[in-house]
Amino acid sequence: MAYWLLKTEPEDWSWDQQVAKGKKGEVWTGVRNAQARNFMRDIKKGDLAFFYHTGGEKQAVGIVKIIKEAYQDPTTDDERWLAVDVAAVEALPKPVTLAAIKAEPKLAEMKLVKNARLSVQPVTAAEWKQVAKMGGLK
Repeated sequence: MAYWLLKTEPEDWSWDQQVAKGKKGEVWTGVRNAQARNFMRDIKKGDLAFFYHTGGEKQAVGIVKIIKEAYQDPTTDDERWLAVDVAAVEALPKPVTLAAIKAEPKLAEMKLVKNARLSVQPVTAAEWKQVAKMGGLK
């Protein structure tokens, strides 16, 4: 299993909306960056991702599971762009802010620290464990 971070503007798609979709999940659309798209190609069914609110919040708020691997993004006719389906797994008891991530020396090499603008990015197992711990999970 691999780990990821998926970013969304909460006013466009929020954690609460994701949770409301239940086990059937929802399509993750709108990725229009080539590097993020390439990462999407690598996402596999069963992988986990932090659900990250951008904008004014800038914090990881939950965990989603990939329930369908990359396919043509239904919001565009341009075949270059991909989407995946995700379902909520659990909320982070304590959201983990970008500031907290940047302040943690163990996360200095995390893609989120190095390239905060990237909307889809891999997370190493060690980074996953650290952010989950910071968020109140074991």
